[in-house]
Amino acid sequence: MTGRLAAVNLGVVTEAEWAGDPSGRSGIDKRPVDGRVDIRFAGVAGDFIGERAHHGGPDQAVYAYAEEDAGWWAGELGRALRPGAFGENLTTWAVDVTGAVIGERWAVGSALLEVTKPRTPCTTFAGFWGMPDLIKRFTVRGAPGAYLRVLREGEVGAGDPVEVVDRPAHGVTIGEVFRATTLEPDLLPRLLDVPELPESLREKVRRRLGAAAG
Repeated sequence: MTGRLAAVNLGVVTEAEWAGDPSGRSGIDKRPVDGRVDIRFAGVAGDFIGERAHHGGPDQAVYAYAEEDAGWWAGELGRALRPGAFGENLTTWAVDVTGAVIGERWAVGSALLEVTKPRTPCTTFAGFWGMPDLIKRFTVRGAPGAYLRVLREGEVGAGDPVEVVDRPAHGVTIGEVFRATTLEPDLLPRLLDVPELPESLREKVRRRLGAAAG
């Protein structure tokens, strides 16, 4: 399966009351850039990340969101949403991001990326959009986008193919993990059978299942 990159986006420094970082700065406002961009193990070169306690790191090095899902939101809200409006580094086209399997590998430009987990909406996102009820609406919609870890560093640019080169047999998708950790906790046991899921998230799942059993 092959899609493409519609845009590559880098965060600019935004100072706002809604920024989650103690410094009052956020990198959620990402803007499309021209040319090639380096994808490194630690993240996207030139990208600003404000609240590093909850953003960035190897399991969240890159964030992808589908242009088709952004289009749904544009229709729902009655306003245009440019690439990067969801805080994504990679805006994709013809890539099933919600249906991507955890551990699925994407060849993009000269980089190799691996799907790790869905994005969890936060108050910073709601503040950026100026929508107090965004977390609830984003959760109900269930198209959270996907975080990716970098398996091979490389360069990417708008127009590059996004090729799914490997897909684990367990079949647990970004959408299923998101539903399990938000509105459908009955799905949580399935997540423990996903070795590619970040250990921090697996531990949260074990704690929630332990609390439920107790």
